[in-house]
This record gives sequence, structure tokens and C-alpha cells, in this order.
Amino acid sequence: MVFDFLQPISESFEDFLQSLSNQTLGKKVVFHTKTDFPILDNISIAIFTVNEHRGAEKDNDDFSFDNFRKKFYSLYPGNWNASIVDLGNIEAGASIEDTYFVVKSLVTELIKKRIIPIVIGGSQDLTYSMYRAYDNLDQMVNLVAVDNQFDFAKETNKISESFLSKVIVEEPNNLFNYSNLGYQTYFNSQEEIDLIEKLYFEAYRLGEVSNNIVVAEPVFRDADLVSIDMNVVQSSYSGNFDVFNPNGFTGKEICALSRYAGISDKVTSFGVFDFNPNKNEAMLVSQILWYFIEGFCFRSHEYPFGTKENYIKYIVPIDDEELVFFKSNKTERWWIEIPFLTNVNNKLKRNTLLPCTHEDYLAACEQEIPERWWKAQRRNIV
Repeated sequence: MVFDFLQPISESFEDFLQSLSNQTLGKKVVFHTKTDFPILDNISIAIFTVNEHRGAEKDNDDFSFDNFRKKFYSLYPGNWNASIVDLGNIEAGASIEDTYFVVKSLVTELIKKRIIPIVIGGSQDLTYSMYRAYDNLDQMVNLVAVDNQFDFAKETNKISESFLSKVIVEEPNNLFNYSNLGYQTYFNSQEEIDLIEKLYFEAYRLGEVSNNIVVAEPVFRDADLVSIDMNVVQSSYSGNFDVFNPNGFTGKEICALSRYAGISDKVTSFGVFDFNPNKNEAMLVSQILWYFIEGFCFRSHEYPFGTKENYIKYIVPIDDEELVFFKSNKTERWWIEIPFLTNVNNKLKRNTLLPCTHEDYLAACEQEIPERWWKAQRRNIV
């Protein structure tokens, strides 16, 4: 049983919980303790931490998640209706592959139970095991990484900087789309940037997202798996001065992105990686997690369409094409239709409606084909 690999919360943290106000999150979450394991019936979200940093060539000895848990569970929830469990911690296995296997198996089990797994801690290569969790779920995967690097790097010993190559190359290949939000050009080789274009993946520079954060919303709306590398945050906001980054997202921006991820009806797993839970970063990670759950509690359940009766249909002729847009009467969000090709794998049928922005519709009216639509078309063909 995969749940047997989970370690309960520490006794000292249990003592800390007793001191919290009854209104805090810590009093509204069910915990895996030495005496009790949570019943997972009717649970919406399951949080667990992973003490595995070998992918970033770090030792695991000094990491404890008590500080993170104290910060997070001292927060007050919003007007939430989500039932949450904390499953405790996964300690590093004898090999890194052992840890990958446990994370993969646990994420698979939770998704099958319609519970959203939130993976906290460890290096970002754990995203690979989260991706592999979808192998037996009969679907293609859209992976969104909030990261200042693409993690394709060849000339590195750090798996956390090259795991995306494994995602793309290794079988079974369930990846339909990879989107990066927040990359900084000087951290990525031109070869990696060219590869993103060649594979028709999507990448948004830090400045592009910071100047208009709304561009990220349709990207998250089409995501299955969201992975955040905390190195994408400016050090003056994250508190990480061990790996100093003078540029990056602000605390407010990374929380807004997390809320977009939570509010997406399609996102089924979420992870936050590459931070030291013993230090100041734990507070920002706690708030990122808070905003994800806040978004989750305000999901509109519009995707995928049960019926199109509550949507206004717009048809825009461009050259030999007819672009079909849908606008929701409920949230005023937009989608664009991607026509099926006869040779397309059946797994892709859920991708026929692509989230987009009102600006994409306006651009189409000016005879400009939206780039997201064009790339999705190319991915269908190749």
C-alpha cells in the first residue's frame, strides 16, 4: 500500500497545533499522526511534503517541514468549502528512483480518488514523477512550469535542471503541451529556446507575464499539472539569499499565478519546489499554497463543457479558416475551437476547446491568427 510510505507529522508539531486558535487552518485540516491516518472519503485536497533534494545535488539531512507547517497552518482560511488532509512526509528513498516511484504512486492514487495532490518541497525534478503518475490515467497531459529555466539543460549533473528532457523523450509519451511562465533568457541557452519553438511549446518571458499577468490565466485553464520552482521569485520577496536572484516574480505576482492555477477546473495536481522549509521562504510558500486553495474553492466548473447553451458562439473568418470562439455567460472567459484531425490520437479529444483571452478574439477580428491556436494545431499534426 503506497500510503504506508508516508511518515506522520512530528509530535512537536502536534503539540504546536494545540496552541492554535480554533479559527486557523490547523484546526480545520485532518492530519496523519502516529495514531491516526485520515479517512480519504469526500476529501478535496491532500497535502504532503517530500524530503528529496538529491536532484539538485543537496543533502537531505538538514530539512524538516515543521517550520513550513507552522507558518501555513497558522494562517486563517477564507470562505472555503474544501475538505483538506495533510498526509505527512515522504522521506528520501535508498535511491532517488525509489522516491520518484513513491511520489508517482501516491499522486496516481489520489487523482483516481478525485483528490488534488499538493506536493511541497524537494527539488523540481519531482515534477517528473508527478507527470509519470498520469501514465495509467488514459489522458494526455498539459504541464505548466512557473520557472526561470526550461530544465532541458544537457551539460549539468543536476536532474532538477534537465528533467524536462526525460518528460519529452521517455515512453510512454503522454505530454501534449508544455508551457513555461516566467523564464529569463540569460538562464537559458539559445538551443533550449529554439527547441521550445521547434516542439510548438509555449514560453512567456518574466517581463511579459509581469506586465500583463492576465496572459497566464488561459495557460493555467488548460493545465493538468502545475509545477512552481521557487527560484522564479525575486530573492527580496522569497527570502532566499543562498541562491540570490535579483530579478523574478514578486510575492504578489506568484500568489496571483497560484490562484489562477487553483481556479482552473482542469488542474489535477500542483507542486511547489526548490525552497528551504527551515528558512524565511516557508512563509511565501505558505501564502502561495493558501492562494491555490482559495482559487480551488471558487472553481466555476465550466471545463470541459457539459453543454454549450450558456456560451455565446462567435465565428471569425480568416483567409481559408473559420475560427470559432465561445464566451461564457457565467465568467466571461473565452475559448477557441480546434478542429479534429482524422489521424489524431483519441486521447486528445478533451483538447478540442482551447482557453484563450478576449484579446485573442479581437486580434482574430483584425485577421491575426492567435499564436496559441496555431501552436495547438501544429502539435495535433506532428
